[in-house]
Amino acid sequence: MSARENVAKNMRRLRVERGVSQEAFADLAGIDRTYVSRLERKLENPTVTVLERIATALGVEIAALVADPGPTDAKPPSLPAGRKKKT
Repeated sequence: MSARENVAKNMRRLRVERGVSQEAFADLAGIDRTYVSRLERKLENPTVTVLERIATALGVEIAALVADPGPTDAKPPSLPAGRKKKT
């Protein structure tokens, strides 16, 4: 598995484990939401600066993002779709 694939899989897994949407995560990390989506779909190569922002937003070291997630890790479940209803 390539480093880009590891980052994509680990980033999504960690973000979903924390229950954070792509939009909220992008805000926390100071990057664009579409860029988060492209990273998670393995369409972009993040810079070291972006990796630092992502790691800080997730509360992990950069090493946790590039680590091999292993073949047994299942795809994380999706968060509920759509925006919250206004009350």
